Amino acid sequence: MNNKYGTLYGIGVGPGSPDLLTLRAVKTLGQVDVILAASSSKNDYSQSHEIVREHLPANVQVLKMDFPMTSDKEVLKQAWQANLDKLLPILREGRSAAFITLGDPMIYSTFGYLMTLLGQEAPEIPVEVIPGITSFQAAAAETRTILCENSQNLLVIPGIKDKAGLGKDLGQADNAVFLKAYRNLPAIRESLRQEDSNADSKQDRDMKFISRLGLDNQIICKLEDAPEQPNYLSLVLATRKRAI
Repeated sequence: MNNKYGTLYGIGVGPGSPDLLTLRAVKTLGQVDVILAASSSKNDYSQSHEIVREHLPANVQVLKMDFPMTSDKEVLKQAWQANLDKLLPILREGRSAAFITLGDPMIYSTFGYLMTLLGQEAPEIPVEVIPGITSFQAAAAETRTILCENSQNLLVIPGIKDKAGLGKDLGQADNAVFLKAYRNLPAIRESLRQEDSNADSKQDRDMKFISRLGLDNQIICKLEDAPEQPNYLSLVLATRKRAI
């Protein structure tokens, strides 16, 4: 093992509750030199940092990493590079760092971009990924929703797609999970309604809306009862009703 450089850990901290971190995640958080906490460039608040706070040593360094809430690829690219420039000196000094991310580091996570960029610029630096419980797994457990069984498939869909894209994906799915179901919630609702009204459709879907699971102001309701302006941490579970 090469001890010259520090290791970058990508740690999934789960959907919100501090007790849903894995044992490996808690152990690693207690040993690293620096915690990397992603936050919006508009403020210093980091939800992932709040989740892990009780598991961190009192003297650990916490470095906020700003990520703008935008779809502008050039702006995002500049932000990833700026964050990598802050991280590289730490790792090259031999100190370890843990990038904490909601859910799992390999699913719609800013960590993936940072990991890829690090691999391009400094492939000699070791990286380890510690998986986390996803929001849709926790939501399924909380609502006792079977995500897939027997020969069914499960499709994870980014809710930011337009209605045509959502409908196309739904046509291939027995059961579906919509992540980032906030700004585009009306299109998600309409796509599900149209897909289930098709003559060739199978059983109707059971559609649940879940927001801020495990956090303050949690909402669990039928999709039809979802708020008009949902929180960023929102998702939809859409599963086929099956007779036993």
